[in-house]
Formats: sequence, C-alpha cells, structure tokens
Amino acid sequence: MTVAAELPEAGSGQDGALLEVSGLSHRYGQVIALEDVSLTVADGEIVGLVGRNGAGKTTTMRAIMGLLTPDAGQVHWDGRAVRAPDRARFGYMPEERGLYAQMPVAAQVRYFARLHGLDRVAATRATQAWLEQLGLEGRGTDPLVALSHGNQQRVQLAVALVYDPPVLVLDEPFAGLDPGAVDELCTALRGRAEAGTAVLLSSHQLDLVERLCQRVVILNAGRVLAAGTLEELRGRLPQRLRVRVTAPPRWSADLPGVDLVHDDADGQIFQLVLLLVCSSGV
Repeated sequence: MTVAAELPEAGSGQDGALLEVSGLSHRYGQVIALEDVSLTVADGEIVGLVGRNGAGKTTTMRAIMGLLTPDAGQVHWDGRAVRAPDRARFGYMPEERGLYAQMPVAAQVRYFARLHGLDRVAATRATQAWLEQLGLEGRGTDPLVALSHGNQQRVQLAVALVYDPPVLVLDEPFAGLDPGAVDELCTALRGRAEAGTAVLLSSHQLDLVERLCQRVVILNAGRVLAAGTLEELRGRLPQRLRVRVTAPPRWSADLPGVDLVHDDADGQIFQLVLLLVCSSGV
C-alpha cells in the first residue's frame, strides 16, 4: 500500500501550561514504548491523546501518574517536577479498572474522596453530587458488581472526579458507555475544564476527541507524530490523498473520515473529512 502525502510535524503546547511532559522515553526489553515524547496540557484545557493500540498512550499516562519510572524524561506540574503529593491530587482513570467489586457504590466513591483529603461532610456532599451528575442516583447502596459495565465505568469516573482534582488523566474514559452516558461525561469534562482543570484523555473514538478537545497529540510507535489545535492540524493535512492498494472493491467504504472522490487504474483519491484519519492506518 502506498500513500502520497506527508503528515504534519509535531506542534508545541500552549504558553503557561500546567502539566508538562518533556522527552519521555521508555523501553520494555527491546520494545520501544516511548521515544522522546513531549506534550503539554494547559490549565483549563482538554487535550486528546490518540493513536493505535501500542502507540504509547497508556505508558505515557502511567509515567505521568508515577506508576512507572521512564528511562528518560521529566513530568512537571505548575512549574516544578511532579512529586508524590502532587500526584495524590491528580484524578486518574486507568485503562484497567481498580475498584472494589463488593463495596457499595456511594461508600466507595466517598472512601476515595476521604483518601484524597476531603472531610466527611464534604466527601458525602461531593459523592452525592457526582453520582447524580453521572446518572447513578438510586444506585448508591448497590455493590459495584451489581452494576452494568457502563455504570461501573461511571463509578470509576466519579472516583476520579469526586475530590475536585486540578489535573485529570483519563485512559479511554468513554469505553463501554452508551450515547447518553457519553453526553453526560462530555458535559462533566467541559465543566471541569471551565473550572480550570487540566484534562488529558485518550480515546479510540475519534469523533469524540474532535468534539471535545481543544488540542490533539497523535502518537505512533512511541513517538509524537503530530500535535496541535484542530485548526492547525486541519491546515497541515493534505486535502486529498491518493492510495494504491490491492484489496476487494469498496474496501474503503467503512473508513472513518474519508470520502472516495475518484477511482481509476492508478488508484483511488480520497477527500479527508475528519481531522484524525491519519491515526486510523490509512
């Protein structure tokens, strides 16, 4: 398969960024997981981290949260190197969920609020507010295991949000959510950003990234392939793409973000419609 186009170069973050990742590199044995990854998330900004499976998104987030020590690179927050007390204030939603299956939902959310410094009254109030906002009212006394996968996802989100963190790091927060829950989460994240929270999220649902994020960082094989605002990336991407590939007819019919313009003996010409089609493997 040949593609006659160049991708945009990586862009820099905004001035005054609250969360700054600089030169992260990491290997798992001989496998390069990250190579010189840098990105920023400004106070009050939502940044999307996208890429194929294995691109390095989860490793980047684990390094930010201190769950692994990278071979090289630094993470700064508010102008200084991130320390354990700082990370204890961050809201984190890991790819692998880590809640207690038999613990009642409200007690669980309240427990994590208390772990992060809220007093009993504030923790109870915040728990009730987030359960209502995320559509979990009436489920507070149910054990987590009694909830559907989507509702368990909402509980995990409530745990990440309940103590009003200044930074949110969310690994695939939309996974398993129905459209209504997606809308609720988008509303909640916009509200947190408007309140000044720096939000970094990863997602395979590129339409949601485009809908929600002010800036996007595209990872490929552990490297930053491109970064910038939606407008910047749209301006750098070619408007049309000629592809030559040996494949059945209409192989491209289900590709997100492209329209087939012309088909001839020399290949097919596509019009790029969505910003993030470059991460889908076209």
